[in-house]
Amino acid sequence: MRLSAELSLARRRGLIRTGTTVDEMVRAIADRIVTGVLRPGEKLDEIKLAERYDVSRTPVREALRQLSAMGLVDRRPNRGAIVAVVEPAHLTSMFESMAELEAICARLSAERMSPAERRTLESRHQSSAALVRLGAEADYEAYNTDFHSMLYRGAHSKHIEELTLATRARLAPFRRAQFRLPGRLSKSWSEHDSIVRAVLRGDGAAAGTAAREHVSIVSEASTVFVSAS
Repeated sequence: MRLSAELSLARRRGLIRTGTTVDEMVRAIADRIVTGVLRPGEKLDEIKLAERYDVSRTPVREALRQLSAMGLVDRRPNRGAIVAVVEPAHLTSMFESMAELEAICARLSAERMSPAERRTLESRHQSSAALVRLGAEADYEAYNTDFHSMLYRGAHSKHIEELTLATRARLAPFRRAQFRLPGRLSKSWSEHDSIVRAVLRGDGAAAGTAAREHVSIVSEASTVFVSAS
């Protein structure tokens, strides 16, 4: 009730801007942490964040809670939140899990995707080549999320899809950061191409291997940012 009352009061006062969602704040703050704009140990002041994003403190607290669950923020009782130290070993461990989950999804997609799903996968993949040629980093990053989601759904295993989505959510800022590296868009497309070709010919083993190698490469690219921070 207290949280609801605070939210209602904030809305009446016009403190919550509808254009700034919690998800947008999480993305913005996470990207600033991963790319080193916010340094490990730096305090994340709720009032200053609320002013920066033109919102009340309620969505700020929720954003910090989600960032804490992702391992990017340390929340200390009665002392506020600070930027966490991202341990390379922990990040590597998460990417190892991600690689295996993606391999399972790709293998099952090769075995279980319907003809319509395969046509959509191929069509979207081929269309994304234009984004690479244009160097449209933001658009390609959005497409990349959709591409992997198609593989998760194509596995036709709800439990595996949920596990994979949960793991991806924790790694999302690092996966986005890879596209800041020179030449990464074209390399990503080529890695996707190997997965797509294997799925289309129904080769589960090859699709799984290609997906695992793809995520391993993403892991290496993303670790650059942790090493530099």
